[in-house]
Amino acid sequence: MRSAESEVRCDKTYMKFTSYKDLIVWQKSIILVTEVYSITKQFPQSEIYALSSQMQRAAISIPSNIAEGYKRNHRLEFIQFLSVANGSAGELETQLVIAKKLYSRIEYEKIEPLMEEVQKMLSKLITSMKTKH
Repeated sequence: MRSAESEVRCDKTYMKFTSYKDLIVWQKSIILVTEVYSITKQFPQSEIYALSSQMQRAAISIPSNIAEGYKRNHRLEFIQFLSVANGSAGELETQLVIAKKLYSRIEYEKIEPLMEEVQKMLSKLITSMKTKH
């Protein structure tokens, strides 16, 4: 069990967080959600229950799983929920590929580097949490 203050290992340095909201990956994933909503607003109405909904759910799942895993107060559960968030990021990445093919007139330049950054941060955090004893 961990206390209200959590330690996250990153590059052999321990950083203390009092909330999942302190995690940069959570903050960036919230921005990612808003970007997904901006993009899906531009999709045709026929996508409201299809690709739009799927992308929004996958995006929302990323910060939600980071938060839930953190609140479980157990390192192994946190790692599991980070892995679920990472899976949702992969799902969203795939949906972005599909969206770009279907709706090429929409600008995706802002979301692509953010998506990549969130995925890298999640992978690094998972690795660092796995090596923490």
